[in-house]
Amino acid sequence: MEDVLTEIPPPSRFSKEDLNNFTPPSPPLPSPFLLFSSLNKLLCPSLLIIALSSPSLSVLNHVATKTLIGTLILPEIPLSGNSIEPSLRDKSCNIYTLNDADNSVILVSVQYSVSAERSHAVAKLLIGEQIIPEKVLILDSVQNRNFRGSLSPDETFAFKLETSSERNGHGDGSSSSPLLKGLDYFPSGSMVDGCSAALLSRCQMRNIKGTLCVSWPEFGGSGAQMVKSILREILPSLEFRMNSDGEDEYFKLGQIKDNPFDSELYT
Repeated sequence: MEDVLTEIPPPSRFSKEDLNNFTPPSPPLPSPFLLFSSLNKLLCPSLLIIALSSPSLSVLNHVATKTLIGTLILPEIPLSGNSIEPSLRDKSCNIYTLNDADNSVILVSVQYSVSAERSHAVAKLLIGEQIIPEKVLILDSVQNRNFRGSLSPDETFAFKLETSSERNGHGDGSSSSPLLKGLDYFPSGSMVDGCSAALLSRCQMRNIKGTLCVSWPEFGGSGAQMVKSILREILPSLEFRMNSDGEDEYFKLGQIKDNPFDSELYT
C-alpha cells in the first residue's frame, strides 16, 4: 500500500491565475484630501461650478478673473509632469475663486478621470465639508453609451438634471429662478454616471440646490462655445482671455482627459 504521507502530491489542479486569487488584497489607497493656500479654510460660496468635460475645462481655463486657492489631491494620480503654473495639460484638480469682493463664486477644474470607487470620496470633499455652497453647477458631457438615441457629431445641444430642492425652489411660486433657463431636462431612459452623478447625488443628500448640465459634442469648439454661452447667462460679467495668437488652446489639445469608464449611475 502506498504511503499517503510521504507520496509526492499530484500537480495542482489550479492554474497560476487561480492561485493568484488567494493572495492577500492590495492595501487600500490613501484617502483624497484638499489642500488650501490658507489654513482652516471654510468656503461658503453662493455658487460652486465644477468642470468635468473637456469643453468646460477649456472654458474655465480661459476665465481671466480667477485666483488659485487650493487643489484636491488624489494620491493615485501622479504629480510628475505637471507644470508649476496651472495648465490644461496637467493631471490636477484645481480650485479657484473669482476676483470679486466676497469670493461668492468658486470654480473647480477636474482635469483627471475619477474612478467609480473614488467618485463619492471626491464628491464628499468638494461639497458639504470645507466647501458649503448655496448652489452647485456641474458641467459634463453626454456620453454616447448612456444616451438613448443617436448622436451626430454635427449636433450641438445641452440638457440638465436638477436636485429636488433646485426644482421645487422655482416651482412652488417662490421668487427663486432656475439656474439654467431654457434647457430641457435630460431625456427619460438616458443616464449619467461617474463623478458627475456622485456630485449631483451629494447635493441631493445635503439638500443643496444642484444642477447638472450635460452638453454635446464631447470635444471640439462648438461644445466649448455652448458652455461659454451658458456661463455668460449665469455670470454676465465673466471675462475670458485668449492666447496671444488668438487661437484657443483647446483646439491644440483636443481631448483634455481620458474618458472614465464608471458604473455609478444617476437617472
